[in-house]
Amino acid sequence: MRHGKRDFGKRLKAIMTATLLAAVMLLLSACAGSERKQEIEELSSSYAVPQEKQLIVYTSHKEEVYLPIIREFESRTGIWVELHTGGTTQMFSEVKEASEQGRCDIMFGGGIESYEAAKDLFMPYEPVERSALDPDYVDDEDRWIPFTELPIVFVYNKKLVSYSEIPTTWEELFDSKWKGQIAFADPNSSGTSYTILSTMEQLFNEEPQSLVPRFYGQLEGRILPSSGQVIPEVSDGSFLIGITLEETARKAMDQYEDISMLYPEDGTSAVPDGIAMVKNAPHSYNAGKFIDFVVSYDTQRYATENFYRRSARSDVGSKRGNTETFIKFDVEKSAREEEEVFSLWNALAGQEGE
Repeated sequence: MRHGKRDFGKRLKAIMTATLLAAVMLLLSACAGSERKQEIEELSSSYAVPQEKQLIVYTSHKEEVYLPIIREFESRTGIWVELHTGGTTQMFSEVKEASEQGRCDIMFGGGIESYEAAKDLFMPYEPVERSALDPDYVDDEDRWIPFTELPIVFVYNKKLVSYSEIPTTWEELFDSKWKGQIAFADPNSSGTSYTILSTMEQLFNEEPQSLVPRFYGQLEGRILPSSGQVIPEVSDGSFLIGITLEETARKAMDQYEDISMLYPEDGTSAVPDGIAMVKNAPHSYNAGKFIDFVVSYDTQRYATENFYRRSARSDVGSKRGNTETFIKFDVEKSAREEEEVFSLWNALAGQEGE
């Protein structure tokens, strides 16, 4: 049976309320003395979650995305999730180490080009509803699976930039008047920034050794530490324009009256973020269940209705406009160039490449 977002939200609220009450009761009991504390610890160990009901997920998603999905999954399956969160680059690094020690089941979040570049880290899993996914973004080996498709857009401060001045193409970003005025996050901390660089390379048919220095120079060394700062910095006038995800821009337009967005006229990418089962996963059966849940109709519909995202499924309608032109993004090419792009970027930034 398909569950609407109202039921989804009610169950999430009930779970979170129960969790809070349990935590309060444990705290009050602990205050009663060490003897009572020992009883509680013994009781807790007696009701520890068995291995067959566990799942370990590493995610680079924001809490507003991963929390309702994971809580609903727990509610429907009785499988309880151990969660690790952080930026995309950080999570991929931690997943590699955790995989070697058999301490991770799932990587969730980050562009599929990052998954393609780290393909050896994952093991194949074919989702139950694979045939419903966008065929343009399905891995032939099923090492990674798309979650939602994320167009790249321009944002601008509409109080400081007149409509006639707005850059409408990628090439116009390189005009001298935007030098040092483009809000862009360090790709070492933002997977979206790497997707942006790769999108420009493919649009211009330009090699990394040319594009990366050219764009870095246009930024004039003004690099933001995280993609979450792009919108606030454009809104307060620190930068006039920015490059970010459609999802982020649409949310911002509901919160910041000074922000507006546009789709580049010469095209843009709509690369999905992904999910994958990690090698040496200690709970691989549950990992498969989680992947199936993430790409299920219910979850995908919820994502489009609540996260400003576009579904990776062909049978779930997305909130599309009529001004977008999307390129056919070459995921394998982007993955092959990743190491070179980071090396060039870090050399320009005076950093040591990892």
